Amino acid sequence: MSDEQKFCKKFLFVSWESLSGDLAWQILKEGNEVKVYISNSDDQDVYDGFLEKVSDWKAHKDWADVIVFDDTGFGRAADILRREGKLVVGGSVYTDMLEEDREFGQTEMKAVGMNTLLHSNFTDFDIAIQFIKENPGRYVFKPSGSISSDQKGILFIGHEEDGKDLIEVLEHNKKTWSKKIKIFQLQKFASGVEIAVGVFFNGIDFITPININFEHKKLFPGDIGPYTGEMGTLMFWAETNNLFRATLERMLEKLRESKYVGYIDINCVANAKGIYPLEFTTRFGYPTISIQMEGVASPWGEFLYSLARGEKYDLKTKKGFQVGVVVAVPPFPYDDRAEFSIYKDSSILFKKQNLDGVHLGDVKLVDGDWHLAGESGYALIVTGSNGTVEEARHQAYRRIKNIMLQNMFYRTDIGLKWYQESDQLQTWGIL
Repeated sequence: MSDEQKFCKKFLFVSWESLSGDLAWQILKEGNEVKVYISNSDDQDVYDGFLEKVSDWKAHKDWADVIVFDDTGFGRAADILRREGKLVVGGSVYTDMLEEDREFGQTEMKAVGMNTLLHSNFTDFDIAIQFIKENPGRYVFKPSGSISSDQKGILFIGHEEDGKDLIEVLEHNKKTWSKKIKIFQLQKFASGVEIAVGVFFNGIDFITPININFEHKKLFPGDIGPYTGEMGTLMFWAETNNLFRATLERMLEKLRESKYVGYIDINCVANAKGIYPLEFTTRFGYPTISIQMEGVASPWGEFLYSLARGEKYDLKTKKGFQVGVVVAVPPFPYDDRAEFSIYKDSSILFKKQNLDGVHLGDVKLVDGDWHLAGESGYALIVTGSNGTVEEARHQAYRRIKNIMLQNMFYRTDIGLKWYQESDQLQTWGIL
């Protein structure tokens, strides 16, 4: 193939926060042109030196062959651009609602025949407390409605079968939480294995293989501490299975109607009684997309261009497992500008100049050196891939040992639950 015939397109990434720079950087390295827009003022130095950034994405929409929206909240803009004939990877008004509004998401699951857990929505904490007293049981408290991502972390899983622990939590927090949370949900608790299934969608059909992933959402090993979004994930690629058929496959017609293009994921609890979907992610996952990059052998630019065009695509993926580990510094997962000022602009050093499996978090490139940027402390995602979970884990953690960064921390147990959970999932016929 001559140089003239090589695949080369123009990609414009549009972001509220600094989320998709790792993917954008990969597409740039493949020989494409890339520009990035970041709305959040705290993230304006993130990706400096790695990527070309712009201050007004709309001024560059006609320059781009493909516009990539990396988060929810851009659905209306994406819908308009598609109607204008632009190639877009990203949300729709419909899929934004699927993720942002828990009640709407649950309603849509039920409408297509998914096996949803019993739940009730509330706007008044006293009424919710009375509900638990009259209907004793183990519940999960979840903020609902159109809420910000940080409010989703205000989540409590009850442990007592009569619900008295949740009643106490609500009694003591109702004054504070009522100012932040206007709508919330009490969902019946289901024990089992938390598992997610995701797939790319081209506006017409799913692009297989599907992605099976296991998130580790809490800050400390052993699932202790606050919810962070995600500290790491174990995943593998598979052909369609019972989990996919019971969940995402049932959304095919609704996704077609919405003209959504991108990645969609649904988180579930599975047990001997069945599969219970919990919530949608209608965008790239973070750090999920970086870990998927470890497991995908196809060129990402070519893939996303084909996806936006509604074409079938033979997505090449690695066999075996991928493990991804988030490497961070304080104040992550909290917002504390004063604390981060200790670390901001710190160099990220590598004992050996081998960056295999090292993916961009909130970093920048200055005179050839990697530095912490932004305000979050979310530094890197480090991945490993191999035929077994243990080998993939070993590779990821060996790569982390090559990194020198003051006071960095990470979970050491990503993927360990697989050894127990895989047996359960196989026994129940989920996989």
